[in-house]
Amino acid sequence: MILSILIPVYNEEKTLLKSLQAVRNLKSNLFQYEIIVIDDGSTDDSPKILESNKNLYDKLLINKNNKGKGHSIKRGILESTGTYIIFHDADLEYNPSDILKFEKIFSDFDADGIIGSRFNYANYTRSHNILNKFANNFLTFLFNLLYNTTFTDIYSCYFAFKKDLLDANQLQTSGFEQHAEIICKVVKKGRKFYEVPINYNGRSYNEGKKIRPYDFIFVLYQIILRRFF
Repeated sequence: MILSILIPVYNEEKTLLKSLQAVRNLKSNLFQYEIIVIDDGSTDDSPKILESNKNLYDKLLINKNNKGKGHSIKRGILESTGTYIIFHDADLEYNPSDILKFEKIFSDFDADGIIGSRFNYANYTRSHNILNKFANNFLTFLFNLLYNTTFTDIYSCYFAFKKDLLDANQLQTSGFEQHAEIICKVVKKGRKFYEVPINYNGRSYNEGKKIRPYDFIFVLYQIILRRFF
């Protein structure tokens, strides 16, 4: 079985190399890895780091201009060959070693999709902006209500799923809200979903966090829209 690990990158020179090394060093008895990096028009030293470390990934896709995280993810999915997909951000907010937990659930239970929960965390989670947590709790509650699920952290970036549950050509969003579009479509089509505890070392905005408060509105819109369309 092949797990395609999609790594979108936009100006992550401080953490990119360490992130790629951590993913490449993963050892699995269950899956082969396909590491796909998508550089979304980075203007810092990220392109140089990628060019100098070709051994750390299997495919490199380059957007000449910044197109948005969703655009990059869509390209990555379309280029992937794995049976399963997982997203890994290059900023190291998430610990790549947690990917092994997803593999075990796929193998043991034939899961359709798995979310990594930052709130039912494994060893640690960094305290972060309380407004972000309120927003996430609201989105999670609404999602569970509309889609008949029991998740605790719907907007965790660690989401893994069977590739055949999603037609990437049908994705309509290109920003951070695409994560909601993907989860909604996969949950509507699949049957068996799980959640695993993960570790989280979230960044502040001063440290480079890119998602903004106004993205909440776009995410909320997707959760409601995709329930009925």
